[in-house]
Amino acid sequence: MATTLMRFLTLILLGSFSILAYAAKPVPENLEPLPPPPAFSAGADEAASDEPEVTITKQTEQTIEEYRVGGKLYMIKITPKHGKPYYLVDDKGDGKFVRQESLDSGLRVPRWIIRNF
Repeated sequence: MATTLMRFLTLILLGSFSILAYAAKPVPENLEPLPPPPAFSAGADEAASDEPEVTITKQTEQTIEEYRVGGKLYMIKITPKHGKPYYLVDDKGDGKFVRQESLDSGLRVPRWIIRNF
């Protein structure tokens, strides 16, 4: 009990010192407000380079979505009328597309239970 009381008193003493140190800081009299931040204006080149261009073509049996960045085709999503969608992805940038059933990389990080509560 005595150690608990000593810890509590030490906590109060240190807390009062920190409050006194904070209160003792003088505020400079020549403070000026910060200027407003510059307005953001994305030019046509900047906006086009950040977001991909998507072209959607609907056919009778499937829907094709082509994704381009800077005019270069890098991915095609094909959604058949009946079935799951799949992707054709140009991984190496050489114009050869590889079929992927989903964009999941397949990497599975191991997980362990450390403690249950």
